[in-house]
Amino acid sequence: MSSVTGAESLVRSLVACGVDTCFTNPGTSEMHFVAALDRVDGMRCVLALFEGVATGAADGYARMTSRPASTLLHLGPGLANGLASLHNAHRALSPIVNIVGEHGTYHRQHDPPLHADIEGLARVYSSWIKTVESPADTGPAAAAAVAAALVPPGRISTLILPADAAWSESSSHVAGPMPVAGRAKADEARVRDAAACLRKPNAALILNGPMLRTAPLETCGRIAAATGAELLAPTQVPRVERGAGRVFVDRIPYVIDAALKRLQHLEHVVIVNARQPVAFFAYPGKPSLMLPPTCEVLTLADPAEDGIDAIERLADVLGAAGHQPVRESLAFPQLPTGAISLPGIAAVIAALLPEGAIVIDESITSGRALMPTTRTSAPHDWLTNPGGAIGTGLPLAVGAAVACPDRKVVCLESDGSGMYTLQGLWTMAREGLDVVTVLFNNRTYEILKGEFKYVGAGEAGSKARDMLEIGRPNLDWVSLAKGQGVPATRVETLDALARDLRVALAENGPRLIEVMI
Repeated sequence: MSSVTGAESLVRSLVACGVDTCFTNPGTSEMHFVAALDRVDGMRCVLALFEGVATGAADGYARMTSRPASTLLHLGPGLANGLASLHNAHRALSPIVNIVGEHGTYHRQHDPPLHADIEGLARVYSSWIKTVESPADTGPAAAAAVAAALVPPGRISTLILPADAAWSESSSHVAGPMPVAGRAKADEARVRDAAACLRKPNAALILNGPMLRTAPLETCGRIAAATGAELLAPTQVPRVERGAGRVFVDRIPYVIDAALKRLQHLEHVVIVNARQPVAFFAYPGKPSLMLPPTCEVLTLADPAEDGIDAIERLADVLGAAGHQPVRESLAFPQLPTGAISLPGIAAVIAALLPEGAIVIDESITSGRALMPTTRTSAPHDWLTNPGGAIGTGLPLAVGAAVACPDRKVVCLESDGSGMYTLQGLWTMAREGLDVVTVLFNNRTYEILKGEFKYVGAGEAGSKARDMLEIGRPNLDWVSLAKGQGVPATRVETLDALARDLRVALAENGPRLIEVMI
């Protein structure tokens, strides 16, 4: 057997286990991993200028492929920089394999400046963590990390690679895929109980994860047609396939009062691959759980269980096979003209959204009309942020575009959130990713103004108002985008938005349209 470095054994093992994409932000400790990339075929490497872009892109990639990408991060601070996006990935149940460089095994004892508790940082969101201590361990550890990420419903694993384990040589050892247990099945008693629950009045199915793909939604649509039950999804979903020809599932509103009103009539709820709806925050005098306290709630399949199998068996028990689901008909709103308005923006996007588009939605308050307006647009995928840590839009778009190069990605981004991971635009330009970013510029944290009111904080004074505005100076997104290599335009009317969006959708490569609100 030939001798290779531990880093090369690690990269070869990742490729052998099906991980062929790595979103990177390396430093000194990772240089031998970087060098190994030139000696190993089959690994695409995508550089990010901030670790939160790398980890967020791995999240977007996983949501579109259902398999992990790798990240390459520099020591503890590099992992820490990526944690907000890993929080979102953890909530989205996205499989990810983090490779984090570490100081050499003999060097850590001297407490160098970048020394940190990497395992402690990783423990926040990783279900599997291992620090390898020798080059011979790297291949088997890589295979174990991939297998751990694929454990249902999708998990984050972190392999910590000391510099000397990366550069030292050992006998070549490429580790192949390890077995991964499938999803557990719901027992028959739960299926029968769910059927009895849905036969009652004012019933609903709450769906998430794999249940929001076209085929399972068809089955759920037949169940709804057979029983009269509603189909609901959480406020923020990792991915839903929707649009014309598909079964509609209604999203629970974000605003607590609207959510309580939407759900107040429900008496019986069956949950599949989801959790009971909970408010994003605590509000004085308002409940945390949003279903009525008298509502009967039954979990047919938890997020790690096989919801698709359970729902198919449920459909059999209910005799739903002969019922036709209600599917959305293709209908485009008339293109509006005149001054910018939030309903007008939604209508323009709904009318022009291309078939097969992947929509990344971090539009926050400016985009609340977008999902209802686009429900009859051409078929598309819609990705939101189940974790709620803002700044995920541009990184998700990077990952989705790398995963699906034959599909147009439309990123609906707000100005405040976009500034968290602005560097994602640079990666789009460098990789030539086919992403159209529609940037909503209202020069304020509009959502926080609403939250200020909802929590009963009183009337905002001058200091409080300064914390809720992002003007002085005003952000110039056209200049910001062009400075990172992305062509950009600014629009101030709906006519101009429709014109520039048509052009951007017809061209390949990244574009940004700044919409002044």
